[in-house]
Amino acid sequence: MLKKGSKLNSILTGTCPRCQEESMYEHKNAYNLKNIYKMHENCSHCGLHYQIEPSFFYGAMYVSYGLTVGIGVAAFIISKVIIGLELTQSFIAIIVSLVALMPITARLSRNIYINMFVSYNKEAAKK
Repeated sequence: MLKKGSKLNSILTGTCPRCQEESMYEHKNAYNLKNIYKMHENCSHCGLHYQIEPSFFYGAMYVSYGLTVGIGVAAFIISKVIIGLELTQSFIAIIVSLVALMPITARLSRNIYINMFVSYNKEAAKK
């Protein structure tokens, strides 16, 4: 499932989508909020330029929107239906979960977005 060459591996690990050899981010910790979006310019292994065109990652905002809606719905179902909290408490649970997961959502949306356009290449991984 998470073997090298799968999109899911690249998305969850934040590695280069072409060779999956190195991390796209300068700092692995997503909760280092000062450096959350700091990425390498190119992959040192295969040379892929991560920002394919100017403002490329603005499109990741749409992916982020979908992820946060999913997290919000999941938080509501867990808090209201499963745990049985009041409506106000459920909305507080949604807000807390979205704020707590914001750094992960931000990076995950970038990973998903770049993987929509770049595929794994065995030849690039061998270089």
